[in-house]
Amino acid sequence: MKFKYLYILLLVFGLFSCKDENEKRQAESIKDIKKKEVIFSNIEKGWVFNAKPINSTAQEKTVSWKEWRAFLTDLDQKPKKTIGAFQKKAAELSKKVMALNEFLPTEFNNPQMKSRISILITKVRMLDLYIHLKDIPDQKVVALIPEINTQLVALQNQMDKIVQKSNIPLEEGESELLKMIKDTARAIPNTPQLDPNTPRVE
Repeated sequence: MKFKYLYILLLVFGLFSCKDENEKRQAESIKDIKKKEVIFSNIEKGWVFNAKPINSTAQEKTVSWKEWRAFLTDLDQKPKKTIGAFQKKAAELSKKVMALNEFLPTEFNNPQMKSRISILITKVRMLDLYIHLKDIPDQKVVALIPEINTQLVALQNQMDKIVQKSNIPLEEGESELLKMIKDTARAIPNTPQLDPNTPRVE
């Protein structure tokens, strides 16, 4: 008889504990859904890229440099509806920004341009990394977007500076000097001239 009461007591206790667990799970689930909605809302509001070329050089390069055009086009298309769409877009941007460095036009193949692209790559890949974390740091994601926009402006200004510099006519003899700088075999050797009057130790 005592075992029967004990069994009933354990059964009642088990039912109440299951009910409590279910309520806790539901509360956590609701809290998680609300948190994800806030994260999505913050990212959706902050996802504003300046994808329009800011100068004539950047505009012209959208025609001849297909990787640049593809990157700007992708930046201009804002994802919709789900955080998954933003994650997919960030992954695409990461691939497209890497292509800028791989298929760099000859006129822009210099250290200044490469360093600008490297900084842009770093920022875009950080965006891709943050947005794919399990607990998305939405504030960090949103903070990276203006940084990416700043690097885009710097990159386009560098492109314009290179083109403007190449349009400056060379002075007489400057082309010869540039050839000598590039071709070290033609350069005058940089060995110190010895004074024949200086005493030598033999």
